[in-house]
Amino acid sequence: MHDTPRLAAAYVLPIRCERGDEPGALTEYLSRLAEWVDVTVVDGSDEEVFGRNAARWQRLVRHVAPEPGPGVNGKVLGAMTGLRLARHEAVVIGDDDVRYTYSELTRVVEALGRADIVRPQNYFLERSWHARWDTARSLVNRAFGSDYPGTLAVRRSVVLAAGGYCADALFENLELLRTVRAAGGREYRADDVFVGRVPPSSERFLAQRVRQAYDDFAQPVRLAAELSLLPALVWAVARPTRLIPMVAAAVGVAEIGRRRANGATVFPATSSLWAPVWMTERAICVWLAVGARLSGGVVYRGRRVKLAATPERTLRRGRLGSQTVPDTCVVKVRSGPGAG
Repeated sequence: MHDTPRLAAAYVLPIRCERGDEPGALTEYLSRLAEWVDVTVVDGSDEEVFGRNAARWQRLVRHVAPEPGPGVNGKVLGAMTGLRLARHEAVVIGDDDVRYTYSELTRVVEALGRADIVRPQNYFLERSWHARWDTARSLVNRAFGSDYPGTLAVRRSVVLAAGGYCADALFENLELLRTVRAAGGREYRADDVFVGRVPPSSERFLAQRVRQAYDDFAQPVRLAAELSLLPALVWAVARPTRLIPMVAAAVGVAEIGRRRANGATVFPATSSLWAPVWMTERAICVWLAVGARLSGGVVYRGRRVKLAATPERTLRRGRLGSQTVPDTCVVKVRSGPGAG
């Protein structure tokens, strides 16, 4: 018997598994999740892996392939497939590393009663070295506003009425947020709703550094600030005593983010000490992202993607002009097995 009532909501999980992946932990999560909400897994894996996943999950959840459509970002195509199939107005979209509890899921679904898109806060369930490193990024984001999680809750009708969101955008969650706002929707920043996520492997973490920095092309003010970090570091290294106030400032900013909205309940005190490490990484990677931009975009699944996210004013103009705004900036790099 279940002691938790089912929620009038749907959960959409866009996924793409590689051969050799062992989704045992994900299967366990899906079995719990399916007791609470309707779950749709939109699986963009190749035919062999898709078949194995279907055998594992078809009795637990709805398991489907993404509907074909234009765009390079498979997460967006998967999310839109799930949204169209959803039986409820309240829809939670989550990456494959997100791990909701019933309480967290209830809170974000309830928040949709007063908003059209809800943005909770992720935190890492395990504290590996690279999870601590990446946590510093979240804390800096919280200090200046809100973080960008791997999960959002939306009102299905609002997204569908907007015509969906652009699948050529690399920073897909920002693209969805902007699309909903441009359509007149209300955003609720649930900075005190902490949803766990499993950290990536260290190899995947390292591979994501430049790609995450590339997202700053969607945020020009932030991009300008981060481009100034490397010259400031070079200036400071010339006289090491200058590094002390820079390090202190980085830690202080992260600590502000850690303490905001009860963040200290999930972010340990040592998290802020990683901020200088993350800022040094970003100081270098943002310039590598500039190089990628000049080369036609950052490489994503064998292609160069130029668009980080569509400016909100562009989305509003497109809506007022009754036209779609797919700023398609995809240049093929190579094709073959594993590409795309």
